[in-house]
Amino acid sequence: MKSLTFIGLVLLALATLIFYLIPNFSAEKIFEPGALMGILAGIGIGLIIGGIVGYISRGSAIKQAERRKEFKQLQKEKARLEKQSAELTKQQTEE
Repeated sequence: MKSLTFIGLVLLALATLIFYLIPNFSAEKIFEPGALMGILAGIGIGLIIGGIVGYISRGSAIKQAERRKEFKQLQKEKARLEKQSAELTKQQTEE
């Protein structure tokens, strides 16, 4: 998510630079209908992309957490089985 924020800031800076390079620039041009439509469209597209990326990354994080939990459970089971095996071999050697 940090890289997505960084990319968003770079694109915003690029858009600002391009806007300032327009000949006859004035602050009033920001509030013209064309500029406002572009700004709102950019915000909307950014929110849509951010939502999709957030949804995907959350799903990935949940899957990874589930895998870690299963791995820890398997490790505990392996340790328990090794302990049982050691006890059985100890009993067999005593007999």
